[in-house]
Amino acid sequence: MITNHNSDKILVILTKHYGFVIDRISNSHFQLNHPDGRRVTIPKHNRIKLGVIKFITAQVHATLETFLANHGLLK
Repeated sequence: MITNHNSDKILVILTKHYGFVIDRISNSHFQLNHPDGRRVTIPKHNRIKLGVIKFITAQVHATLETFLANHGLLK
């Protein structure tokens, strides 16, 4: 679990690194699109569980370790 108080925003920044852009923001989710048609939905929560992070990394086509380690989030 990423327990930073801005976990959702960190994931948005990370997915943007992989070419995704914010399509829309609702009260509870960010939705990002990729030029090749992929879509990622990120919940707006301070703490995001590992299973959700793994699902998001799979949608981004990155490994969890690469996704987190490249940005200093993997301990």
